[in-house]
Amino acid sequence: MKRIFLVIFAVCLFTPVLLQAGNTDFSKASLIVSKEIPSPVRETVIQVLQEEIYSRTQIRLPLTDKVQGNTTIALALSTDKQLSGLDLPASAREMTKAEGFCLVQTEDGNRKVLWLIAADERGALFAAGYLLRTASLTKGKLFFDTKYAICTAPEYPLRGHQLGYRNTANTYDAWSKEQFEQYIRDLAVFGTNSIETIPFDEKDVPFMKETKDDMNLFISDVCRRYGLEYWVWVPAEGDLSDPTYYAAEVKRHIEFYKKCPRFDGLFFPGGDPGENHPEYVMPFLKDIATELKKYHPNAGIWLSLQGFSDEQVDYFYEYLKKEDPDWFTGIASGPSSPSMADTRARLPKKYKHRHYPDITHTVRCQYPTPRYDQAYALTLGREPVNPEPFFYAEIHNRYAPLTDGFLTYSDGSHDDMNKIVWSRKGWDTKEDVTDIVEQYVRYFFGTNPADHVSDAVLSLENNWRGPVEANGGIEMTFNRWQELEKAYPQLQKNWRWQMFVLRSYYDTYVRRRKIYEQKLEKEANSIMAQAPVIGPEEAMKQALAKVNEADQINPSAPLRQKIVDYCEGLYKTIGYQTSVDKYGAAGPERGCILDFVDYPLNNRWWLADEFGKIRSMKTKEEQLARLDTIRTWDDPGKGSFYDNVSNIAQSSHVLTVVDDACDVAWWDNGMSRKRLSTQLFQNFPKLVYEDLDPEGRYFIRIAGFGDALLRVDGVRIEPVVYNKGLEEFKEFLIDRRYVCDGKIEVTFDEPEESQLNWRQQSKVCDIWLIKK
Repeated sequence: MKRIFLVIFAVCLFTPVLLQAGNTDFSKASLIVSKEIPSPVRETVIQVLQEEIYSRTQIRLPLTDKVQGNTTIALALSTDKQLSGLDLPASAREMTKAEGFCLVQTEDGNRKVLWLIAADERGALFAAGYLLRTASLTKGKLFFDTKYAICTAPEYPLRGHQLGYRNTANTYDAWSKEQFEQYIRDLAVFGTNSIETIPFDEKDVPFMKETKDDMNLFISDVCRRYGLEYWVWVPAEGDLSDPTYYAAEVKRHIEFYKKCPRFDGLFFPGGDPGENHPEYVMPFLKDIATELKKYHPNAGIWLSLQGFSDEQVDYFYEYLKKEDPDWFTGIASGPSSPSMADTRARLPKKYKHRHYPDITHTVRCQYPTPRYDQAYALTLGREPVNPEPFFYAEIHNRYAPLTDGFLTYSDGSHDDMNKIVWSRKGWDTKEDVTDIVEQYVRYFFGTNPADHVSDAVLSLENNWRGPVEANGGIEMTFNRWQELEKAYPQLQKNWRWQMFVLRSYYDTYVRRRKIYEQKLEKEANSIMAQAPVIGPEEAMKQALAKVNEADQINPSAPLRQKIVDYCEGLYKTIGYQTSVDKYGAAGPERGCILDFVDYPLNNRWWLADEFGKIRSMKTKEEQLARLDTIRTWDDPGKGSFYDNVSNIAQSSHVLTVVDDACDVAWWDNGMSRKRLSTQLFQNFPKLVYEDLDPEGRYFIRIAGFGDALLRVDGVRIEPVVYNKGLEEFKEFLIDRRYVCDGKIEVTFDEPEESQLNWRQQSKVCDIWLIKK
């Protein structure tokens, strides 16, 4: 596997004549650009430098052919020997790696030249981006600190992001052509070299400003002008064994591609969506490749094995072995694909391997957010503003050695920070995450470095680590963002800023609500304990009134209003759709945080339903027994233990960590009335209990769904009660010989359910170890 490695020439390679310590004022500099840089990228780089510098400084950087004044910014290719009579620094001319560049400052008497020297046209764009990210750009001032002098080339050749102009995206479908170009420019400034679109999505969206064809062809042309690769993601959702459909699909592909100003890659997802066997997929892609070469001879054909059965995967590799197709480029590994290590091992070396990582979702996804509190999963949900720079940097570096790079999966601008982190890590896996965030803050916000805005951004990631009630940093982060909100009123219409401030309010609102609402439920449980005295009906009436106080009294109402205001502001700035009804989001899972801002964080909905069932019971004794079960659900008494297996606040005995993104259920479009613990689960948890009474008698109770094939210390235990319904109980008596050492280990065998969708497979939600 070929790979481009980072090249950094140490500052000591440049002679003292080349480097002048400290800041240099280039506020009155002129710009000279080599005519050897091919069009249209040359003109684009000039435009990017002039426009982005002006927007931050109000300095109009003049383009000249001759050296004027004492300061010059010079953009050249490493193959140039001179530029307007100036000799290029010899050491910088050594940069020949694709997309690489050097930034070098030289002095000749009073003349100071900041050289941007690139190996190729794309390197020229990235050199300009590096200058914009590292220079000090304030009103009327442009300074460059020579500590940022560098020679560098990317470590991985493919660094891109999917920007689908379709209704499932929570922002892109509302964007204008100007917004798309600016966003692509922003990504390129940070080293992105590829953009992927989704041209054939059929669903109409009423607030699209352009037709889908017009927008996708426009993005293709933006890539042409910026020198970036243009890709498409196109599944076949019909039956490729049908000759009529097959022929129509080939024609549809080619009719679009031949209109594209630039086209570099077709990514065909095998089974997500689509259910076609590779015996039809491979000939289909071959036919497209044959026609495609007529219009874009260097375009690649890529396939993912997502959703393929073992037989289909084996068929595909046997096809490669037998046919050895030169028209095929490589494999993209995404959600529900075979393991990346296995893919790289089985894929012949002549073919490339691309990561297709999901950086846009938090739960029910490829890389679920670690230690994500259930309160966030139920409110912020699957697609909130999710800056997680350290988490995604680790994900990138874990899998990058198996690949030739990546094009990420994104469904909106809420993951903007993650895109930037991936772009930078694809350039240099060793680049410091805090440095990336500081460049992000410097470029997009221009805040005072002394205000440490980057630390406030990083704190948002820490808000999501661990139980919210135990995370006092959430309040500290909120206080800091409130200070910054007041200090920078000029950023109130900057959408990136709006997103971060919104998150700080939302995180804090959720934390305060959870603490408050859980307290009400504990008080309700105390009321239910009085049921033998005051009667079941009165106990239920008072208990329900207590938990329902959450609907009548909101101690954090001002925070809620700010959340509403910021959602409105983001809709106005970038069309960010945080509600289905109010802002036209495609569905509840698509970033609709406003629709779930008040979702109950105690069990009041479940209690109301359970109390209705209790009222229909025939005897008072049955009613009291059920009330006692409900009130002691998560507090079984002294010497007994309870675990809500996937709730990080209530699973102290659970050793397993769910990483298949299936641990937070999704019922009734997110408005489930089930008990909160029922909405969390693992399929096969592992638990360890210590400090047990060696003389004690214990039994295990399990709530969940389907089977629970339980083992204690490796021995299968037969149940004495075995109800398979949701929230029904299974019970297992534990022989004293297992607890005689004061410790047991509980595990579960996997039932044979391969024929079932994960939503129908057996689940474990709650586990009790109860001392008799």
